[in-house]
Amino acid sequence: MSGNIPDFDYLIVGHGIGGASIAWHLQKAGKTFKIAGDSTAPSSSLVAAGIFNPLTGKKLVKTWLADDLFPFATSFYSELESKLEAKFLYKTSVYRPYRSIEEQNTYLAQSAEPAIANYIGKSEDQDVVAEYVHMAHGGLEVVRAGWVDLPVLLKKSREYFSGSGQYIETKFNSEELKHSEAGVEWNGKKFGKVILCQGFEAVNNQYFNWLPFTPVKGQILEISSEHILKKHIINQGIFVLPTSDKTCKVGATYSWDPLDWETTKVAGDELEEKLKNLLKVPFRITAQAAGIRPSVRDRRPLIGVHPTLSNVCIFNGLGTKGVTLAPFFADQFVQHLENGKELNPLVNIQRYFSLYFH
Repeated sequence: MSGNIPDFDYLIVGHGIGGASIAWHLQKAGKTFKIAGDSTAPSSSLVAAGIFNPLTGKKLVKTWLADDLFPFATSFYSELESKLEAKFLYKTSVYRPYRSIEEQNTYLAQSAEPAIANYIGKSEDQDVVAEYVHMAHGGLEVVRAGWVDLPVLLKKSREYFSGSGQYIETKFNSEELKHSEAGVEWNGKKFGKVILCQGFEAVNNQYFNWLPFTPVKGQILEISSEHILKKHIINQGIFVLPTSDKTCKVGATYSWDPLDWETTKVAGDELEEKLKNLLKVPFRITAQAAGIRPSVRDRRPLIGVHPTLSNVCIFNGLGTKGVTLAPFFADQFVQHLENGKELNPLVNIQRYFSLYFH
């Protein structure tokens, strides 16, 4: 096309859970776009266990916006399963073995609170779980939880958008973006806006490297056991996520230096030791993986439009809760860009504009 009319409404950079969620919401809104993705690059979405858990932490805190995020995410993934004819959403309880009688009493008192009570189950499978998990004091069942098989989802999503000509396999370099009043130009095409969904790579991007990312490296194990495991996720200091009757993902570690994608023996040993204290049954380690979470100083996503370049946007900072944050806030962001709907100020990057103009 000539002049100032863009060839496409949007360019999406990145196809992790953030970029994929943006793409599907733009698709639903009838917008035209291209996705620039690099399936060979390291990706925290491909390492992440994809767990969604409404009650977290030692103090049993309800996840931020859980009442909004969880139903929205469940609906989004269910619809996507139908669209892609694939299975990647698994709804299952989280069992939290009590560490002590004191913790048991504290949790039971908390679970009577109306805000938390909706997420507490009846622990009907506790005896079965206790066959292979140390639960001397019993445990708490958290419901409305589960996990998303992100590698399957992202592979199917990439295949879909590749088939429709909307996905381009490429190594993206932000230096290649050209700016005009009409939008941005890349790869010989004009786009109304670019949305950068690059995860950890954003720290190297000249447009948004001023934002207060606090990336965290995490490592997980994959294990197998001869003992048949229930589908429930176990959570006590680490998570144990059954991915089949006899295989699990176990994680995760947290470290800040060095920030690389290499696995380490120290992290593997740490997880193995914690797992031995949690599982009663023998297991063997079959794999180890590392990823870098795109976390943020205030633990809230980084979403919005660049302070001076109105056609350059970011959707990032999803941290450890990407599977629930991404669908909901992708919807919010598309509505913001298309209809002017106000973004939640707790996620809008405007809260950090002072860092840019400093």
